[in-house]
Amino acid sequence: MLRAFLRTAAARVRSRSPRPAPDDDVLLDAPDDRLAPALVAAARGEHGPAAGLLAGTRENAEWDHRDRYTTRLAAFARSRPEWLDTWRATAPDDPDALLVSARLAVHRHWDSPARAELLRQLLPAVVAAAGAAGPVDPVPWRTALDAARGARAPHAEFERLWEQAVRRSPHHYGSHVVALEYLADTSPHAHGECLDFAERAAQDAPEDALVRALPLRAAFTCLRTDAAGTGPRTGGASAVGAHRARLHAAADRATALSAAHPAADPWAAELRNLLVYVLVRLDRHRDAAEQLRLTGPYVTSFPWDRDTDDPDPLGRFLQVRADVRARLKTGAH
Repeated sequence: MLRAFLRTAAARVRSRSPRPAPDDDVLLDAPDDRLAPALVAAARGEHGPAAGLLAGTRENAEWDHRDRYTTRLAAFARSRPEWLDTWRATAPDDPDALLVSARLAVHRHWDSPARAELLRQLLPAVVAAAGAAGPVDPVPWRTALDAARGARAPHAEFERLWEQAVRRSPHHYGSHVVALEYLADTSPHAHGECLDFAERAAQDAPEDALVRALPLRAAFTCLRTDAAGTGPRTGGASAVGAHRARLHAAADRATALSAAHPAADPWAAELRNLLVYVLVRLDRHRDAAEQLRLTGPYVTSFPWDRDTDDPDPLGRFLQVRADVRARLKTGAH
């Protein structure tokens, strides 16, 4: 892990060059400068830096950062739980330790064949923990929304949890993503409704809010289900064809949001990786090449881990990047 973080720092220096990152310099799910020390300490069994990081996000109402850091810490705790166990034993009522523990519990059940039943049993405890987290933090409610989606909760129950989340933060990206995925799972007219929901959320959000990228996430849902042959049909044509102008508009909106972040910024890496996926599927290879330049060495598992049955998101990214470069050499747009 320490070697990976050192490579991350070196890659940041190299990324000041306009040249694309070589394959051996590409980094998968590299942490940013705030998360990296917490993960290094957790690898040593120390929870203090993680506790300080999450406490800072809570005190400063950095809800999108808090959500992403919680997810990464919970994922780390799946294989290395000692630091979290110590944290819980030392401070059993710490809201940040409880948040990571709740996210970890949901993650552990997610890949089980009995996911719905297991999360149905877990949901009351996750909701109770969210209710105890206070009147301003939406992230525990995002975790409850995840559990409800996995448990296949009925609409009324999901909407009750959704109201709690948006009451605390009307523009929290993570809560909107879960609601979008729930809508995609349960609506018979998912493409249009997902785009409607995402466009309304983005329209009402501040210019720099991450939720302005929600239409891009909806576009990904449309493109992925259409490619798999599972999406709805409209008049014999794919729903993607019916909504193509809206998909291009989502990509344009996300491109503007990407431009507001520095090149080779780990925080913007997921946005840019997702934008590359959507632009390639829309045959906008020149625009995709620009996003590949901006993302630099930073590859994120999402969306590449959902693009193929091959569990190799890094390999899939490199394949797509090579294809984009090849198409530009032949004059494709």
